[in-house]
Amino acid sequence: MKVLGVDPGLTRCGVGVVDGAPGRPLRMLGVGVVRTPAEAEIGQRLLLIEQGLEQWLDEHRPDLVAVERVFAQHNVRTVMGTAQASAVAMLCATRRGIPVTLHTPSEVKAAVTGSGRADKAQVTAMVTRLLRLDAPPKPADAADALALAICHIWRGGAADRIAAALARTAPGRPPAVRQAPTFHQESRR
Repeated sequence: MKVLGVDPGLTRCGVGVVDGAPGRPLRMLGVGVVRTPAEAEIGQRLLLIEQGLEQWLDEHRPDLVAVERVFAQHNVRTVMGTAQASAVAMLCATRRGIPVTLHTPSEVKAAVTGSGRADKAQVTAMVTRLLRLDAPPKPADAADALALAICHIWRGGAADRIAAALARTAPGRPPAVRQAPTFHQESRR
């Protein structure tokens, strides 16, 4: 499975593509950041994010897009920009018929490091190790995007297979919907 991870942000939107399957070695296919100038108008910034993400989708043709779930925080301006960038990523993927999943920061940290409270350095170190990279991906937004892709490959694929199996065993019943765990207030970096 080839997954494009998106760590949404208005100034820096991290993107990373990972190919792999549970129990098999993972392979990084690309990593980077879509940047927008802070002084530009919001509409222009969102357009630049859309254009950047479309280039990534064209180049890598992922099977799925995993986006960091936006959560409440004290800085409303920051959460609004993150939510807007997240919506652009979901729109770009959905327009192409690519499934989108959302993962919380704690879920991603737990999948990659074993602890939902891991710090940035721990996540980056594990991403570097899991993908057998020579150097840590920079900036942190890029490492976070790779962590999102890894999280989905390891966790999302299993949830999808369980839902499909449940749907097959109960004809006429709608498939079960997987709800991600709800976490209390989380800090973003």
